[in-house]
Amino acid sequence: MITRIVKLEFQPERINEFLLFFDEVKNVINTFPGCSGMKLYQDLNNSNIVMTYSHWENAQALNNYRNSEEFGKIWPTIKPWFSKAPEAWSVNAYFNGFNELQDNNT
Repeated sequence: MITRIVKLEFQPERINEFLLFFDEVKNVINTFPGCSGMKLYQDLNNSNIVMTYSHWENAQALNNYRNSEEFGKIWPTIKPWFSKAPEAWSVNAYFNGFNELQDNNT
């Protein structure tokens, strides 16, 4: 399993539009084959910065999503709203000290 973290920084006047759009597409991503869950975090000090945090079975599952028709509709919609280039990391957990029951609520 890999974890994918993507930092997105939006133009101030576009963040609400993004959040509304995200609500429309979040289940498409979250239920995509190979995705075992996703969260969206919003920065407490700069509300224009959000990060997606998702778990994928493997790199191939993530690449399948990135090459999918769904991604091909989502990414071109939000790309013009960015104020900075997105940053992305694919990582493996080195240590996980979270209580899984608590983590599901955050």
